[in-house]
Order: sequence, then structure tokens, then C-alpha cells
Amino acid sequence: MKALIPAAGLGTRCLPLTKAVPKELFPVEGLPVLHHVVAEAKAAGCTEIGIILSPGKEAIRQYFTWDAKLMNWLDRVGKRAVMNEWEQLMDGLTFTWLEQLEQRGLGDAVHCGAGFADGDPICLLLGDTVMEHASPLPVMVQHFVATQRSQVAVEPLRPEEATRYGVCGGQLDAAGHLDIEAMLEKPALDEMPSVRQPDGTAAAAVFAFAARYVLSSAVWPALQSLPPGRNGEIQLTDAMAAVLAAEGFGGVPLPGVRRDVGLPPRQK
Repeated sequence: MKALIPAAGLGTRCLPLTKAVPKELFPVEGLPVLHHVVAEAKAAGCTEIGIILSPGKEAIRQYFTWDAKLMNWLDRVGKRAVMNEWEQLMDGLTFTWLEQLEQRGLGDAVHCGAGFADGDPICLLLGDTVMEHASPLPVMVQHFVATQRSQVAVEPLRPEEATRYGVCGGQLDAAGHLDIEAMLEKPALDEMPSVRQPDGTAAAAVFAFAARYVLSSAVWPALQSLPPGRNGEIQLTDAMAAVLAAEGFGGVPLPGVRRDVGLPPRQK
């Protein structure tokens, strides 16, 4: 499938740094966050990458654009090897650049990729989040192919932590996969959907969405007709809830650790 990566957010929680440097270009282990995200998509089999930008974030496009002048200079001075990892990433990939002119929520950002997806299913990776140790995406794609149901990566959180996220509830199977029955965006504590263990008992934690999605083609008409939701924004969770009602939805637990670089250390 194609991969869609929203990277249009203004990064207000990391100001003033993000006034000049997009958060998606913050370094993690010597490479920009978005380098890791694109590599993750490629490892899952996605070679067509759509990246959604907003005005002022042209540095992201520059990072993924061939620079003949730079490469020629590196050749002349014998330093071309410093670009080896970048060149290996770019090999076999094509990029489409999309634009979100106004910040109207994640659902609106994803809808900006409807033409790129051309009505097909899509892998969606949030551009400010790195998966450390292992990615859930290959397993999510496998589950999608096997079940033809959309999939979302989930991680257990304490209820008081989950009020900042989209969350879901439902039934866990013996392998730890979740058959989702309900989902809400940033619910209050008394609205949290519950998760049942394989034996039917209630889990202590709630499950929050964890920045990786495999969405069926049903998401596009759902987004097209979606009114503003919580905070007056177009919420992807609301579109996913419509897909859940029509087709069902699965949750895949994170095999590693989610690292959200959009939060400065004092807010993590």
C-alpha cells in the first residue's frame, strides 16, 4: 500500500524551536524523526510516500529532495559516504507532496491525502512519532490483508493519561489483539471505553491509539462527510468510528515503545 504521513502541524508545544525547525526534523539517533518514519513505512512494503505539509515547512521537502550540487561537492572532497544512509533510504521510493493550508485537525490532514490514495486503503504514520525497538506496521498490514478490516496500533495507558488521546475498547484475544467495539477522541474519565481480557474480566488499563494506522478505503467517504467534532476540529477518530460501525476494526498492541517528539521533555 501507499503510505501517508501528516507533517503539517505547527509544533506549538515545542516553540520557540519549531518557529525555525519542523519537529519532524528533530534528530533521533543522528537522523531526523521523519527519516525514521519513512524507513518504517518502506520496511512495511510502502514505496509510494505522501507527505502532508503546511506553509513554512519546506525544509522537510528539501530533506527528501536530491541535491546534485551537494552530491557533486561531496564527490569532489571524498565525503559522499556521509550520505550513504540517506541514499539507501531514498532508493526505490517516490514522494508526493500534499498541502494542508489550515490547521483543522488530524482528520482534515488525512483527507488532504484522498487524491493521493485514489480511493485505496492507506498506511498512515504520524510524522512526529518514532517506534523504538520494533514497528507494529508489518503485523497491522498482515491483519488487514487477512481480515479486510482497518487496524490501529494501540498501547495501554492509565485512564488519567488517556484523556489526551483517541482511545478504544473491546475484547482482547489470546494473542493480545483487540476486536474494537467503541472508540472516542480525548474522552473524559467517565467516558473511557473498557477493555476485556480474553477471560472476560476487565483490564485495568485503557487502550490509546498509537500513531500508526492501516485504513480501508471506507475512510475516504467517512472523512468527506464528517462534521467538526471535539475542539471544533475534523477528528480522524470520528471517521474511524464510522468505519468501525460499517466494517469492524482491529487493534494491534505496540511491540516496542512509542516516542512522541512533539512533546518537549517536561510534558512527556
